[in-house]
Amino acid sequence: MKIAVDAMGGDLAPQAIVEGVMQATSELPSDARIVLIGRESDILEIFRQNNFSSSVVDIIHADDVIEMGEHPTKALSQKPNSSIGIGFKLLKEKEIDIFCSAGNTGAMHVGALFSIKAIEGVLRPAIAGYVPQVGGGYAIMVDIGANADCKPEVLAQFGEIGSLFVQHTFQIERPRVALMNIGEEEQKGSLTAQATYPLLRDNKKINFIGNIEGKDLFTNKADVIVTDGFTGNVLFKLGESFYEIAKQKGIQDDFIDQTNYESIGGSSIIGVNGNVMIAHGISSPLAIKNMLGWAYKQVKSKAYLHIANALN
Repeated sequence: MKIAVDAMGGDLAPQAIVEGVMQATSELPSDARIVLIGRESDILEIFRQNNFSSSVVDIIHADDVIEMGEHPTKALSQKPNSSIGIGFKLLKEKEIDIFCSAGNTGAMHVGALFSIKAIEGVLRPAIAGYVPQVGGGYAIMVDIGANADCKPEVLAQFGEIGSLFVQHTFQIERPRVALMNIGEEEQKGSLTAQATYPLLRDNKKINFIGNIEGKDLFTNKADVIVTDGFTGNVLFKLGESFYEIAKQKGIQDDFIDQTNYESIGGSSIIGVNGNVMIAHGISSPLAIKNMLGWAYKQVKSKAYLHIANALN
């Protein structure tokens, strides 16, 4: 298995990315290789500083870097030899099994759509965020930022592709799918939420349990939480703030530790013909190391193939 990482993506790149890769090499299963894509001289210098060498890490040189503030579509067309551009070229050609980056999120999303493309039948690929649950385990929330405005049929499909993703990633036979809303009653919420509810309810392919509220986000009521990217992003980042606040107050708690963005390290783009993970721009070495562990699981799950088979 080849797990590719954008060495140049992120606020602390390449140092934090390369250090995270070095940490991951001792923890990933023996059938995994890591492919670092970026400026070879920069990567080798960090290896030298750490007296690091490994037979499971390959380097593919990339001249250019897509910066965080660049326009995604323009940057991808103008910088085909960027680390993100090369990463998606390799993914499209099946030279790698997954592409991970803490770089420009827009460029990662657009890059996925331009290269490996959306699965036929998917209206809008989405970003699935892993939400820790009290009592252990994770739910996924779809979407957490790719689609700020969503039509009801798009939200309804998030429930279906999210259910398939969870089923094969977490081996849950009938994942519970819920719609994030401002009340549990069917008629509650925005016009969009009200129109989405019956679409989810009437879909016999999913186990729809109804509406949940913000207070239910972490309480193990659902395995798939459906919402638009605007609401999802706000909720997700609110959840991530718990860890920093607890740390400032000297509070240590196992559940709150899981709300730390570093504990998973990345989020999956679902609904595209391949495996893609995106990480926080501020990603630390620990976040990158943990993301690579989840990347391995995602490849093993073959979730995108199961989604494609179910829709076509």
